[in-house]
Amino acid sequence: MLRRNFGCGAGFGAPRTACRSAVGRGQAPALQLTSKNFCCNNILTFQKALQTKTEVTTMSDTNFYDSLTAFAASGPLRMCMPGHKGRRMPMEEWDALAPLDFTELPPTGNLYGGDDWLEDSQRLWAWDWGMNAAFYATGGSTQGMFTLLNLFTRPGDTVLIDRVSHKSIHHALSLFDLRPVWLERPWDAENAVTGPLTGEILEGTFERYPDAKAVMVTSPTYYGVLSNLDELARICHAHGAKLLVDGAHGAHLPLVLEQEPNCLLGYNPYKIVDGVTVSAHKTLPAPGQTAVVFANGVRLEALKTASALTSTTSPSYAMLAALDKLRPWMHEGKGSYRRVAAWCADLRRAYPCLRRENLDPCRLVFQVEDGYQLEADLQKFGIYPEMADNCHVVCILTAADTERDFLRLKRALNYLGLKNKVPYISELPAPPIPEQAMTPRQAQFAPKEKIRLRDAVGRVAGNVIAPYPPGVPVAAPGEVITEKIRAYLYDLCYDENSVILIVKD
Repeated sequence: MLRRNFGCGAGFGAPRTACRSAVGRGQAPALQLTSKNFCCNNILTFQKALQTKTEVTTMSDTNFYDSLTAFAASGPLRMCMPGHKGRRMPMEEWDALAPLDFTELPPTGNLYGGDDWLEDSQRLWAWDWGMNAAFYATGGSTQGMFTLLNLFTRPGDTVLIDRVSHKSIHHALSLFDLRPVWLERPWDAENAVTGPLTGEILEGTFERYPDAKAVMVTSPTYYGVLSNLDELARICHAHGAKLLVDGAHGAHLPLVLEQEPNCLLGYNPYKIVDGVTVSAHKTLPAPGQTAVVFANGVRLEALKTASALTSTTSPSYAMLAALDKLRPWMHEGKGSYRRVAAWCADLRRAYPCLRRENLDPCRLVFQVEDGYQLEADLQKFGIYPEMADNCHVVCILTAADTERDFLRLKRALNYLGLKNKVPYISELPAPPIPEQAMTPRQAQFAPKEKIRLRDAVGRVAGNVIAPYPPGVPVAAPGEVITEKIRAYLYDLCYDENSVILIVKD
């Protein structure tokens, strides 16, 4: 049994009992059950169901999930939301989850409250990842990035933004009235992808914009490219700025990266950044929309407050329970991800794939002459990749993939004649960075009109213009659409009749 001291210091990451007794003495806080006016029909049954729970937190503890199942089994009369009352729903596949789908009640806890097992569940995530605070986001990493920008910036702040950022970041710029300065990554022409964001680029940008309050970086990218976040964090902190990371595609990385372990799970590449959000649902066995937001230097209460502005007041308890169960599974899932990484490496060697340094070991990216055609051909075999572009097809590999799945993929690739083919070298240039004519917020709330792309040169984008996936804007709100921008959109999946939204003259 593992005894823990939660967090990196008194008050950080500690569950409710830790601040009173355990922090600073190397002892694990006890998890104490209190009735707290439980409004269930059979409180004695409910309490009896929890009597066997250990008082010392362990890696395998799922106290929040266990409390929900015990409360559901106690037969409460639900005179509250949700409307299915824990019983059957028209979509019968959801029936098994219905009993755990509660609203905020004294026995179930409150995501925005405290002093309960739901809060302890989040603190265990922070402890496992070696960070100060963790918060469950049931609105995916979009909610997570909104939370971090709301927490660490103020309206009018200058923020250095990775140009390959997801379109949700651009929406956040409008919402929080931030002034973006774009960080242009080096272009890997041979592979037609952007390379890692370098410390040299970041340092040079700080020299021109020394008042920048935060830096927003995406790592890994949709294509699996990883940046050196330790280096970027040191530069940010030297300039008094916060490093925030969109790690939506990196929830599995502590289980698969080979570096020296720096947390209980393994090597956490985000450990010294100021904030990061990871989408559990993208690369771990978790339901859609589940994500976790991590931060350093702040308490859980700060994440709750920052998240409340842009998140639902009715989070799915089934999703929250899934995250509680997922955390101990991750300690057991390392072997599965290592096997998947080995299979991925085998495929990269045998087929035309993106092969470069600084890649997510579980991201398989085919590099061919026509990515859209390969995607369509694979779909004829019943194989559905994550996305395609002109010369890439992206497949997300996880612990859910089996050896049989990989053999099925290999058979399709062999049939298509791709075995031992060399990766295609594209002539696609780096995406141009447009001129900013107005702030993102000004453009977002300005009067707009729809026009054809052929007529858009010289006009100002009224919303994000981005192929999705990956959702990386070619033009963002407030940016001028030039001949180069239009030509680049034509090179992607747009044509002259594509309808876009622009700011009215």
